[in-house]
Amino acid sequence: MNPAATKNKRSIFHLADLMAFYRQDPTRRIAISILIGVVSGLGAIAFFVALEWSRWFCLAYLAGAGSPEPAGEQLVHMAVHTPYRPWLLFFIPAIGGLISGLVVYTFAPEAEGHGMDAMISAFHNLKGFIRTRVPFVKGFASIVTLSTGGSAGREGPIAQIGAGFGSWVSRVLKLSVQERRIFMLSGCAGGLGAIFRAPLGAAITSVEVLYREDFESEAIIPCVISSVIAFSMFTFVFGFDPIFATPGFVAHDPRQLPIFAVLGLVCAPMGGLYVKVFYGTRDAFRRLSIPKHFRPMLGGLGVGAIALFIPQAIGGGYGYLQMAIFGELSILIMCLAATAKIATTSLTIGSGGSGGVFGPTLFIGGMIGGVVGLVGMAAFFSGAAKAPLGALIMVTEMTQSYALLPPLMLVSVIAILFNRGSSIYEKQVANKFQSPAHEDDLTVNVMEELTVEQVFKPERPFTALPANTPFAGLQKAVATSGQTIFPVTDDDGAFVGLLSFTNVRTVLFEDSLRDLVVVGELSSPPVSLRLGESLYDALLKFLETGYGQLPVAELRQGRQHILGMLDHNEVTAAYHREVSRRMNPE
Repeated sequence: MNPAATKNKRSIFHLADLMAFYRQDPTRRIAISILIGVVSGLGAIAFFVALEWSRWFCLAYLAGAGSPEPAGEQLVHMAVHTPYRPWLLFFIPAIGGLISGLVVYTFAPEAEGHGMDAMISAFHNLKGFIRTRVPFVKGFASIVTLSTGGSAGREGPIAQIGAGFGSWVSRVLKLSVQERRIFMLSGCAGGLGAIFRAPLGAAITSVEVLYREDFESEAIIPCVISSVIAFSMFTFVFGFDPIFATPGFVAHDPRQLPIFAVLGLVCAPMGGLYVKVFYGTRDAFRRLSIPKHFRPMLGGLGVGAIALFIPQAIGGGYGYLQMAIFGELSILIMCLAATAKIATTSLTIGSGGSGGVFGPTLFIGGMIGGVVGLVGMAAFFSGAAKAPLGALIMVTEMTQSYALLPPLMLVSVIAILFNRGSSIYEKQVANKFQSPAHEDDLTVNVMEELTVEQVFKPERPFTALPANTPFAGLQKAVATSGQTIFPVTDDDGAFVGLLSFTNVRTVLFEDSLRDLVVVGELSSPPVSLRLGESLYDALLKFLETGYGQLPVAELRQGRQHILGMLDHNEVTAAYHREVSRRMNPE
């Protein structure tokens, strides 16, 4: 080989190795996670300020329908003397729905509904790709929806702001699809960690919410870094007080556990009802023969009608949830608020309005739980969203009530066990084996874990041809054997070459060659498989050679001896059997 060409080839390999090392450099990944956390934190700050002032203006100042605030989120302190205007309260959600619908369906239709599901779908189905405009459209539309009384959460838009930036950074830096997915999740964690002041719960929720029975464990470190950075920036501006103040609940009496267990049993069917009503309402709106742009307006009219009778069920509702935690609401009001919240959330987001479902889920669970609403919040979300660990940690961080972790764990497990058939996030998949994001990983892992010995059938007969076999003998072997590849052996029976029927078929019936050539002169260099070799390596040999069959050989006194033949379709069949077994365990 030309020395210069060899040198260039080696340089190319060294460059490839250097680039691979660069891509795996943890310092670089940490730096990107920090950058995403900073942007997520800034996005959360801007979103929170814009939302609180817009909500104060639309509901308190214009409609005279101000609502209480939770202890840790009292941003706007301006007094309002506007008289209560029920007619305006009725129409404001519809106006917000109209503006939201026009903006979303004109500029980014994928920003409709609750943003967390869109993020989950982007991870599984879109290779972590989120259009750059989506976070801005989602943020604006969600502010309009929430500030005009729409019943939705803040986590959807703020998660998409962070996730969208993570996706954009990955594209700019030309990162791999795998890294783009991971940094998209870290952006989601940053947004959640900031807006809910729950860095650990946000990081865990981001890797847990993708699956009903699994975690995206590879993303946990970037998610933690981004979440901590965003949380630190947000709390530096707004303070470190938790969102909800608590009267100091302590679960220290074993006799309380049955009560918490009953709460979990109540949350399970309510969670199932919530999911059923939510998606039933969405499907009903989708069947309407009117332009999508105007459907959120109709949903807003329904919300406005409910607001006239149960005002606790519109908007975020965190102030009323704070009252429930302190026992300042009657049981009747809490039951009505929880039921009405299911309806207003379904009307708001099911019609195509923009927002999240995490906030309303906490509200409903909190109202069901009453004075132990903290436990109800975690239980209801665990059952409805199939994310128990993230939910219970996030609730404890939002309230700083860590003493309630034992009952939180109990009710969350009960709620998820008795509500296994539905999830508020319909884009969730069961586990990594069912996610398109891990198809390549699954192929490699399965093939590497199986060996040739596990699929090889040594009892099956095969034909080997001695190197001195005349051409007439080859013709007879092809006619009487089902093989397309023939191992060629020397006088001692050792494997010395391969002869492919494909390579000789054009001259196979040339009688003039019968006495002129022997098999050894037509054969190619030997390629074989070993019993202990992985099916992944075996598959590579099939692909490199283009052969449909390869001999399985073993070393005896330093020379290869044929044990039998393995077909390419046997390797493929073994892979499909193993994948099926893993996806459908008995």
